[in-house]
Amino acid sequence: MYLDNSSTTRVCETAAAKVMELMTENYGNPSSLHALGFRAEQALTQARRSVAAALGAKEEEVFFTSGGTESNNLAIFGAAYARKRMGMHIVTTQIEHPSVANAVRQLEKEGWEVTWLQPDREGHIAPEAVLEAVRPDTTLVSMMAVNNEVGTILPIEAAARAIALKKAPALLHVDAVQAFGKLDTKPERKKIDLMSISAHKIHGPKGVGALYVRKGIRIQPHSFGGGQERGIRPGTEALPAIGGFGAAVEALPVVGESLKHAQELAAACREKLRALPGVALNSPEDALPYIVNFSAGAVRAETMLHFLAARGVYVSSGSACSKGKQSPVLEAMQLPKERIQSALRVSFSRFNTLEDVDALIEGVREGMASLAVKK
Repeated sequence: MYLDNSSTTRVCETAAAKVMELMTENYGNPSSLHALGFRAEQALTQARRSVAAALGAKEEEVFFTSGGTESNNLAIFGAAYARKRMGMHIVTTQIEHPSVANAVRQLEKEGWEVTWLQPDREGHIAPEAVLEAVRPDTTLVSMMAVNNEVGTILPIEAAARAIALKKAPALLHVDAVQAFGKLDTKPERKKIDLMSISAHKIHGPKGVGALYVRKGIRIQPHSFGGGQERGIRPGTEALPAIGGFGAAVEALPVVGESLKHAQELAAACREKLRALPGVALNSPEDALPYIVNFSAGAVRAETMLHFLAARGVYVSSGSACSKGKQSPVLEAMQLPKERIQSALRVSFSRFNTLEDVDALIEGVREGMASLAVKK
């Protein structure tokens, strides 16, 4: 029972077939001038068109990268360096993914001033705090759409309003890796300038993502080469992965339908977890239903994780990028140490069922009964 979809997802059949096709049949370099190169270029264009359509964006606003981490780094450093003369103040939150948090910390070392917004005990960022934080010299606001550990939905619209009200020269960057394909992620509607997405969170292949850059926005590239991706991210395109990304996007169900399925799974999961003595829910009621974070009493997360895995139930103890370290997100939420140490994250996809939830609950019940005394 795979319940770790916020870490990665299984590749859907259509995406896997497209990857194979572009590795064994249509394997030309998109920059080559012969027929195979032309066919490869057509495949690249189709993938870009599919991703752009899902974002409600123009094709020329979509730049392919190696994944969410590169997209986040490209957006943050690219925006900061391009707007340095306008100001050196950045607003972000204490619950960002490491690819955002560590990039911003590096800029902090280089002289940028950073305002780190603190969440409440449910992981929410107050819209008023965003408004207060943005200043006339703010040149970048970077905020995730959905927190990857507890599922809170962050106030992106409030960030856009704050930038407009303060007349700041800031670009608004949104890490939408956990939101893409699950919520409305149309950047133009929400006045988003830069948006990061990733293929392997939506049943596409690993190693590919995209950065949306609103038309007219200039960011500074951090690598140089032959001019692919219009110079923003040069290098021969990873066409099999990109084609698989496009195919996975095309296979996405209607957002409302998949969201309803996730709500049913999350509601059942929450209800059954609450019935287990000693379990505490860390995800708030209004979290994105694809993610349910909870603490399993006195059993340490790693111990319970391995107990469940031995029974064929796969969950995580937080962000996959944290490699088992204590969650900075739950720390920022100021949860008790014992609760942080026993926290597990369940994350659903459209392929999960209520039977998967039942297997999880039974595994947690058994684990709490047999492991609690061993601590």
